[in-house]
Amino acid sequence: MQASAGDRLRVRGKKVGSPDTEGQIIEVRGQDGQPPYMVRFDDGHERLVVPGSDCQIVKTAGAQR
Repeated sequence: MQASAGDRLRVRGKKVGSPDTEGQIIEVRGQDGQPPYMVRFDDGHERLVVPGSDCQIVKTAGAQR
């Protein structure tokens, strides 16, 4: 999984009917776009994330490459 600052991270809901959670990657701490990522979620909280199989990177046009 590779990402750049500015890309979006989508985390799928864990239970049927649970909403997905999304946030903007504000910092890439791994080498060459690899995790972990510091993510600012849409509800305002920030946390360090090592994405699992329930996550998807959504590339954005303005992301820093």
